Amino acid sequence: MNIQENISLKPYNTFGIDVKARFFVEVQSLLQLQKVLELTAYPNRFFLGGGSNMLLTQDIDALVILLNLKGIAVVEEKEDHVWVEAKAGENWHDFVRWCLERDYGGLENLSLIPGNVGTAPIQNIGAYGVELKDVFAHCNAMEIATTEMFEFDKEFCQFGYRDSIFKTKARGKYVITSVVFKLTAKNHSVNTGYGAIEKKLIEDGIVHPTIQDVSRAVIAIRESKLPNPKVIGNSGSFFKNPVVTLKLFNKLLNRFPEMPHYEQPKGVKIPAGWLIESCGFKGLRRGDAGVHDKQALVLVNFGDAKGSEIWELAQEIQAEVKKTFGIVLEPEVNVL
Repeated sequence: MNIQENISLKPYNTFGIDVKARFFVEVQSLLQLQKVLELTAYPNRFFLGGGSNMLLTQDIDALVILLNLKGIAVVEEKEDHVWVEAKAGENWHDFVRWCLERDYGGLENLSLIPGNVGTAPIQNIGAYGVELKDVFAHCNAMEIATTEMFEFDKEFCQFGYRDSIFKTKARGKYVITSVVFKLTAKNHSVNTGYGAIEKKLIEDGIVHPTIQDVSRAVIAIRESKLPNPKVIGNSGSFFKNPVVTLKLFNKLLNRFPEMPHYEQPKGVKIPAGWLIESCGFKGLRRGDAGVHDKQALVLVNFGDAKGSEIWELAQEIQAEVKKTFGIVLEPEVNVL
């Protein structure tokens, strides 16, 4: 294996932040991962996947391990369902396309989400009414301390809104090496009731949408609102959509009757992008740090912004939203 020193992580994070890794190594197999974890000379480790859900504000004084495990395979087939395993280093959207090409249903609403398969369960990624947990069968993970392999089911993972046990009790204990998904093989049930999907399908004259139609609609919507990280550095939605109590919601609705909202089992969800835009941040630019002009939920790096500059802007947004609405915005992105 080739362990390098003082390597820029700019190509490895979608914000395009130029910080350095003290040490850097790429692993392409479970055996390589095991050997790296057994190295006693590098007690501090930092695992890197697609780099799509992080804001790097400083150099990483550790061994940065790039997980580049590849492979997609059908592991079980039944009449109505198929179980597909994808390795951690597979690009998420490429994996979704692989499934759609074979007419496997369940992932179409999650099209064009940046990142890799291995980090998807950590965040319980979601979009347009679907979350990863809805199609999750189990994941395989290596325990960092022992290099022992484990299989974790949905119950163990304790999925929540953009949350899982890998962000709480099991944080820093395991490396997810592959994920198995339970997908529909036929009789697909399409989810078109969230966001602008139904409107887009009507515009395209599609009355009976296939899973491929839904995917195309989602891609078109996302491309119309969200910047391409290859063009403008970003990490997608920077903040979680807050869920507030019914009491606070009713109070806010009296002041802001136009406020969009979605009822939830434990309160009311309010779009964070609307809150940020209402505070006047949409399209704001400070140096090379800014807020996207089409979607206020997305913070961007126009070129050479430091992670600390983007984080300062994020904190300013949090303060103003709290002052105006009494709502605390939580970052969806991991700030490091």
